[in-house]
Amino acid sequence: MRILVMFDLPTLTSQERREYRVFRKFLITAGFLMLQESVYAKLVLNTTSAKLVMEHVRKHKPPSGSLFMLTVTEKQFAKMEIVVGDKISEVVDTTERLLVL
Repeated sequence: MRILVMFDLPTLTSQERREYRVFRKFLITAGFLMLQESVYAKLVLNTTSAKLVMEHVRKHKPPSGSLFMLTVTEKQFAKMEIVVGDKISEVVDTTERLLVL
């Protein structure tokens, strides 16, 4: 099963930015992988270990901001659809000999 951690932390003051960096660093050292900015996931073996990890995350949450945690099975996580927009590149990648700019 996977634990998804989603958070929205304020970063207006230098203290809030520091708390954001410390929390983000904690997630990475605890084994979470970044899926998106402010969305992290970790693989756990069962619900007991998930509860322990979630309690550990609660203890390290900064005082301000919001934090959401969700547990999903590996089967549910595997069904996640990833949609990415078109990639626009300024690099010319062609085999044509004549190129009109």
